[in-house]
Amino acid sequence: MVVDTELTDDEVDRIFRALADATRRDIIRRTLVEETSVSELAGTYDMSFAAVSKHVAVLEGAGLVTKHPYGRERRVRGNPEAIRRAQRLLDAYEQIWRNRIGRLDALLDEPRSTD
Repeated sequence: MVVDTELTDDEVDRIFRALADATRRDIIRRTLVEETSVSELAGTYDMSFAAVSKHVAVLEGAGLVTKHPYGRERRVRGNPEAIRRAQRLLDAYEQIWRNRIGRLDALLDEPRSTD
């Protein structure tokens, strides 16, 4: 069964690769709650500013966060619409799974012939 989605295969790959890392998931969680700078983010992790910047760049490439200038800083903001698109894709896969379970239940409920 083909899943109808508004995302291309490349976009799906980028999103789920980005979400595969715990630090990136935490960055998304933080930036969905409150916009923050890369410097502020770097202060919350036991890694270099450059490493956090790379995580943010991966998230930005997947469309999960956006960066914009704010004075001399670059502020990072989570993109809830990208999260919703990923959720709709997962919902479509869940529907496939539920349909298969429903067909299996119907098959098991059919009376058996006792020849």
